[in-house]
Amino acid sequence: MATKKVTVAAVHGHCLGGGAELAMVCDLVYTTESAQWGFPEIKLACYPPVACTALAALVGQKRAAELILTGRTIAGSEAAAIGLATRAVPDSELESAATECVGQLCQLSPPALSITKKALYAWDSMHFDKGLARAEKIYLGELMKTADAQEGICAFMEKRKPKWAGK
Repeated sequence: MATKKVTVAAVHGHCLGGGAELAMVCDLVYTTESAQWGFPEIKLACYPPVACTALAALVGQKRAAELILTGRTIAGSEAAAIGLATRAVPDSELESAATECVGQLCQLSPPALSITKKALYAWDSMHFDKGLARAEKIYLGELMKTADAQEGICAFMEKRKPKWAGK
């Protein structure tokens, strides 16, 4: 994430698609064990550009491929186990875990946190910017020109099952 501030996400319920992409780019991510994480875009003949760019760095190439290519949903406990989230906690403990983390961060030097964050992500940010630009170019220039992508989006908006043309 481009902000100089440390970002903390607290995830419960459904964390899918763009919401999962937003959470995964936060610095620290607390999730309930029962939260449902996933990147279901493939089921609409689309893909998640941010996840295509950065998910492998968090969970490994094969796990990223499985999650993105199948659209499989996983529990928060698995999200934490594979590195998509920092820690999974019981539903009743999410607020206190996130609040405790923020409290600890508030005790630290803001400039030190900012500079440390910059150093922590220095290598990845070079690759992320280029990778995201490429993923967006492919998404807009190729994928969105397919009939199936258009059908997938329409079907989602109309709350119906898509009818694939294979084009």
